[in-house]
Formats: sequence, C-alpha cells, structure tokens
Amino acid sequence: MLSVRDLSARGIVTASFDLPPGACFALRGPSGSGKTLLLRAIADLDPAEGEVLLDGRPRALMDGPDWRRRVVYLAAEPGWWAERVDQHFPDWPSALPMAEALGLSPDMGRRPVAELSTGQRQRLVLVRALARGPQVLLLDEPTSALDEDSRDRLESLIKAKQAQGLAVLWVSHDPAQAARVASHSLVLEGGRVRAG
Repeated sequence: MLSVRDLSARGIVTASFDLPPGACFALRGPSGSGKTLLLRAIADLDPAEGEVLLDGRPRALMDGPDWRRRVVYLAAEPGWWAERVDQHFPDWPSALPMAEALGLSPDMGRRPVAELSTGQRQRLVLVRALARGPQVLLLDEPTSALDEDSRDRLESLIKAKQAQGLAVLWVSHDPAQAARVASHSLVLEGGRVRAG
C-alpha cells in the first residue's frame, strides 16, 4: 500500500490518501494545478514535506534508487539516453512480450530512438517502467499521443499488471478514460487533494 500523509511541495498545500495494491486511482485537476508536481514529489524526484510510505515503510528510510525502483514515475515526456531502444533495457528479450502486447514490432529493440514516433516512444517507456517490476506506477498522461487501438492495448496491459498487485496513480484529462481505468478519483485543486 502506498500511503501519502500531509504531503506538501511546491504548488501543493496538502495531499493525504492511501493507494492499495491492485488499485488504480485517477488524478484529475485543471492544467497547471500541480498534478505532475505531486507525482514527482511522491517519486522522491522533487523536495517535499510530509510522509510517504510503502507497505508501512517510510520513504525516508529507503535510499532513493530503491524507492524509485519500487515507485516508478512515468513522465509525460520521458527521457532517452542511448541511441537504440534495446540499450534502455537490462534485458530486452524479456520485455519484448509486453512491447508486442502494445502493438510494437519484434524488431523494435534494434531501432534508433530518434526514428520512433511519439506514440511508439510513449508505449516503450511504459514497457521500460514495467520491466523494472514496480509496486506502484505513477502515470502522467501515458496515452496522450496514442490512437484508440494503442490506447486500449496500453489500458489492458496496465489492467493485467494490476491483477498481479500493481497500484496505479493515473493522471488523465480524459473523463471517459478516468472512468474506464480507475476505481476512485482524486482531484487536485487549489493545491489540495480531495476525493473526486
């Protein structure tokens, strides 16, 4: 269980909620309300006050890399640091079934990142995140560049991972998507998080 207690950071007055294993919560709010800042604070990428716990263990008692392996933040515009796709994975062959489930070709690993479409990169970064075996996935508009079929595939893959215990906090500006993927909604407005 991910527990957020009185979390405050730049642009966020207070946030408190519990995200159980296997659950998906939609995080909604107007553009500029701080949704990305909240995800980054939970992932320990930006300074924040308050407490964040994973299965009762405070984030403060875990080193940063271990926390970010367990609680993975998927940015709306993720970074790439090597030329080819497979260079971003410790074991591309084991990640390939997830890539294929998202409609990506088996030879995708040999492709240069610079030649990929935004939608291909968006799907691959999800595969990269899931390949790390996180307990919690923090998603920032993960389907913004996807067509309907690719979006549906991505939602199905995440749903399958939820069935294995993955907890998901999903930022989406699409109310229909939030209704499809999430069991609960959180709203960030005026710097405060409330039940939606």
